[in-house]
Amino acid sequence: MTIMDIIDILNFAIAVAGITVSVLGLVLSLRAEYMRKKSRCFFFLVFLILTVYTASDLLSQISLVFLEEQYAPLSRAAVYTESLFSSVAVPLIATYMLSLSGSEAIKKERLFLLNLLLWTVYAVLLSVNLFTDIFYYITAENEYRRSPLYPVLLVPTVAMMLVNLIGLLLRKEKLSAKQLRAFLAWILIPAVGMVLQMVSYGILFIVLTTSAAAFVMFIYILNDQAKKTVEQAIRLSDQNLRIKNLQMRPHFVYNTLSNIYYLCDIDPKRAQKVINDFTVYLRKNFSAVAQEGLIPFEDELAHTKAFLSVAKARYESFLQVDYDIAFTDFFVPPLTLEPIAENAVKHGLDPERGALLIRISTRLDEGFILITVENSGAELTRLEIDPSAAEGEDPHIGLANVSTRLKALCGGAMKIEPRSGGGAIVHMKIPKNKA
Repeated sequence: MTIMDIIDILNFAIAVAGITVSVLGLVLSLRAEYMRKKSRCFFFLVFLILTVYTASDLLSQISLVFLEEQYAPLSRAAVYTESLFSSVAVPLIATYMLSLSGSEAIKKERLFLLNLLLWTVYAVLLSVNLFTDIFYYITAENEYRRSPLYPVLLVPTVAMMLVNLIGLLLRKEKLSAKQLRAFLAWILIPAVGMVLQMVSYGILFIVLTTSAAAFVMFIYILNDQAKKTVEQAIRLSDQNLRIKNLQMRPHFVYNTLSNIYYLCDIDPKRAQKVINDFTVYLRKNFSAVAQEGLIPFEDELAHTKAFLSVAKARYESFLQVDYDIAFTDFFVPPLTLEPIAENAVKHGLDPERGALLIRISTRLDEGFILITVENSGAELTRLEIDPSAAEGEDPHIGLANVSTRLKALCGGAMKIEPRSGGGAIVHMKIPKNKA
């Protein structure tokens, strides 16, 4: 086997790999659910261009290696198509970069105009070559040859890459870290391929590196937009939670005020305590609504204790609360513990079954903070865990919401299991370094 045979085999492998990557990108861009519509359309177009480019490269290799001299026109057409489509994506990606960096008039941007000018020059030079063979040619024996002026043909493409690199660096503050890395990958990886191809005549490194760069860029952008989508979902979840929290159940407020009204006559000191607890509860409730990010666990615990004190004033001996708080030096999302206690009272308290016991405990175990809320009432159903599961339910904070926010905001996890002898146990586990 000669060196030329080895180069031909390597080029066929590169072409097939390039087509595979391009087609895979084409399929993924159609199914990228977390990617915005404009980005999906852009990457679909880019991978479509790259598919034509790599397919033309494979066709040119088949024609040049396996077909005889009468197929020289086919080789010429395939090489021309390959060369033309190898450059089309460059100004397209520059346009996309301008779009992501917030440009409002892309067609008036210097970067866009320079890309358009340089690509036009490249396309004209390439088309001139069809009639002059000034840069490369196909011999009568159906063989590809480069002319001495071939490097001149590459000047516009190299200039586009340099212009785009400068444009990227000037706009780096307007792009996210992942977007910046994505565009750097698109510029630098093909540049390396171009250098390798120039120093190793015959091996088509540029085909593989261009396809690989587009795919790497796609993954970076997809990851960036997926992250933004998740962050937006968390913000919407927080907003939804705040709206639901503002819609406090009227009967809880009415019953508490009624209790205070009657206690004023029969037990004024106790009425004062209930008023104080109710004030703390309301203050913590409204504070949690306005809070962004994590809060000290002690604040969430004070909110929970205030709620349970108010509830105990109404239900008296039918509600017993026990605290075993061994560790408090950590942070949690607001409205993490209080909704669990509130759900326990709402769904577990039944005078016919006797007193409801709620036990809240915390401890540190092997780098994790463990929070447990145990109640002796009825086992929670799916509807009780997530009240939004049915229409007409009293709008409030479902435990599913708590679990989602716990995981998203501090890397925690929540598990609900039945309690031996009746009731339910809610376990929350938070990494200590995230707390």
